[in-house]
Amino acid sequence: MKRSFTLLAVLSFLTFGIAQFSFAQEGTDSTEAQTEMVDSTAAEEAMEEEATMEETTDTAVEETEVVEENKSFHQVLKEKFIEGGPEFMGIVLLCLILGLAIVIERIIYLNMSTTNTKKLLSNVEDALNSGGVDAAKEVCRNTSGPVASIFYQGLDRSHEGIEMVEKSVISYGSVQMGLLEKGVSWISLFIALAPMLGFMGTVIGMIGAFDAIEAAGDISPSLVAGGIKVALLTTVFGLIVAIILQIFYNYIVAKVDSIVNDMENASISLVDILVKHEIANK
Repeated sequence: MKRSFTLLAVLSFLTFGIAQFSFAQEGTDSTEAQTEMVDSTAAEEAMEEEATMEETTDTAVEETEVVEENKSFHQVLKEKFIEGGPEFMGIVLLCLILGLAIVIERIIYLNMSTTNTKKLLSNVEDALNSGGVDAAKEVCRNTSGPVASIFYQGLDRSHEGIEMVEKSVISYGSVQMGLLEKGVSWISLFIALAPMLGFMGTVIGMIGAFDAIEAAGDISPSLVAGGIKVALLTTVFGLIVAIILQIFYNYIVAKVDSIVNDMENASISLVDILVKHEIANK
């Protein structure tokens, strides 16, 4: 009887131990499964956060690029002008303003001085045939331009002979040529001055960059790049001003040469007309 009770007790103990071990094993497996689920969820959230950050960064970069692209030429020019420094950039800008003012005045004056010489000669000859010298002088008085002024001076001296007419035409032609070329020398001055001021700003900017390097005791790319950038901006603006004024200067010189050639040809034709009508020989 005792042996049976003892055997039953051992069997009960073993059964209870095995059941407890199985329950513990199941609990461990459940905990590991929960831990794996938490880890996978955290990994997914981290990946989503990284993707969101990348999208935000890309969006910010794209917005920056769009803002830079949407900047107008005037805004970019203003920024570069400020970066170049107000000292030399202001002087270069002053050269551009004064040069353009003279250019506009000369272009207006030269366009008003342009005369249809063939039509004027025809009108003068018709006036000489119909009303004489006084009628021809009235035609010249009512016509604008240096050619008409030269004609008037020649007709006014026609009673003194052909030689006096030629001298009068030549002398007054020189006066009119001086009026046509008035202010052109200032344009050439600004053309030469603008790039020289730009180069001076470049040299001073380089000196400032090297002073910053010396003060820092090390060659920092930011210091060198900043100084060189400011220095080169003054040169660029000086060259731009010189190019703009040079184009207008060449146009003005060509216009003056054209008017002077018309003056010379028309003066010769006027002398021929006076000789033909025997007016200057009286």
